[in-house]
Parts: sequence; structure tokens; C-alpha cells
Amino acid sequence: MPAPSFFIVGAPKCGTTSLNDYLRQHPDIFIPERKELHHFGGDLHFAKSVRPTRAEYLAHFAAAQPGQIGGEASVWYLFSRLAAQEIRDFCPAAKIIIMLRSPADMMHSLHSQYLFESNEDLTDFSAALDAEEDRSQGRRLPPNSNYREGLLYRRVAHFAEQVGRYLNVFPREQIHVIDFADFSQETPRVFAEVLEFLGVDSSFRCEFEVRNPNKQIHSRTLHTFLNNPGRLSILLGRLIPQSLRRSLVSRLKKANSPAAPRPPLDARLRAELNREFAPEVERLGKLVGKDLSKWLA
Repeated sequence: MPAPSFFIVGAPKCGTTSLNDYLRQHPDIFIPERKELHHFGGDLHFAKSVRPTRAEYLAHFAAAQPGQIGGEASVWYLFSRLAAQEIRDFCPAAKIIIMLRSPADMMHSLHSQYLFESNEDLTDFSAALDAEEDRSQGRRLPPNSNYREGLLYRRVAHFAEQVGRYLNVFPREQIHVIDFADFSQETPRVFAEVLEFLGVDSSFRCEFEVRNPNKQIHSRTLHTFLNNPGRLSILLGRLIPQSLRRSLVSRLKKANSPAAPRPPLDARLRAELNREFAPEVERLGKLVGKDLSKWLA
């Protein structure tokens, strides 16, 4: 059965969805329709999904055509303490794509995404950062949180240790690191470099459309209900066909949360986070051989 040979391992809110969708357009690449399979990473525990078995995981690649290379994107593989070694055991020749972003921007964007997913109940980003210590002790956790460790925003943003785990088990030439700023500003060039890294035709051109944009929620009560309908979903399941129910929910979500620019990160908080993460950014830059000082501007 076909199996993946490259992995977009994260980090969250660093362009992985866009890159995943762009690569899917390439005729020599097969990527499953479903993103975030998270088969690897035995230490990752999600409340709303079950880890696929090896057979279930490989079944996602069954439609790959002869000559195509397979890959997948799961953003928590980077944060996982175990995923790097598990992927290495599964495919020693695997090619690893790591996408990174300034810690302040990544955390701010992740908080916004969590609010949209009803994975976070503190609407103020600063308050969410202040709650990290309590949350690490199991307190003040949102009732509908899917991945509670992801609410420890600062831990998620400590990229040096995470990238180091992959460098410890894979040769450097099998790892490709992308700065989100470069990816967003020079998408065709960065995309062509990814194709060269994967060993496929780098002259291929695809449609570079924005994926996974920030969304503004009009009614949080309605949004929370649509994400977590509870017992009412059982009743609706008896009255409305599943396909119609999914279509209705999708339309309501779209109407209630149109794409909109994210409010800017408070300048004082950004400065505080930049000072806090300056040593981390310096370590990461040395590790990957990139000048990341612009992240702290």
C-alpha cells in the first residue's frame, strides 16, 4: 500500500494549510483530502478525535497513483516529544518540512484560531497568556478544549527544542525549514524551493490562494453551539438527514464568522514577548542557520 515519504510537521499558524493545499495541486504529489491525521506522536491526546491505526492511516494514501510521492501535514508533530523518532522509525528516508514564525505572531494567531474553534474561552490574548500557569496545573481549562497542551502558548512557541528533536534523528539534508514571513511575501519562490527539496518538477505553477484566513465571530453563543451542539445533535440527527444537517451548520458558521483581519497585537505586549523570546529566537537561528532577528523588530 502507498505510504507517505514527506511530512509537514508544523508549527501551527505558520502556513502549513496553505502549503499543504498548494502541494496537493502538483501532479507528482499525493496528499490526502484530510489534514491533521496525527497518526504519529504517541504523547498527543486529543479530546475530539481518535488516533488512526496504522491500517487506517495508510488507507488515506490508497488512491495515490504510480510515480506520485505521498505526504501529509499534521501541525502538532513538531510539538510532540515522540513524533520525530516515530516518523524516523516508520520512514528513515522521510523528508521533513518545518514552518516557523515569530513567537509573538504565532501565539497571537493561535489564540485567535482557538477562539474560532471554541478551544479557548478567554477572549483577551493577554489574559490567556496569564492563565498558562494555572492551565499547566489543570485549572481554568475551557470545557470544550480539544488539545489542552496547546493552550500553553509559550511552550508551543519554544521552537528550538522542538526543531532540535528532528535534527537529532534526521540528517540535516532531509529537513527543510521555512520562515512564514518569506512564505507569505515570496510564495512562488519558496514553493519552488519546496518542490526542489521534494525532488519533483519545480517549474509547476499552482493557484496561490489564501487558505485558513482569520475569521471574525459575530455571535459567540451561536458559534459555541454550532461547534458543540451536545444532546440537541442527537435530536436533530433523527429529524434531519446528515448531509442536510452538515450543509446547514456549514452555512450558519460561514455567515456567523466571515473572514476579517485579526486585530493587531498590542504593541506593549509584543515588545514584552519579543524581549522574553529573544534568547529563544537566537538559539533557533543558530540551529537552523537562518538570521531570525527580524522576528523581534
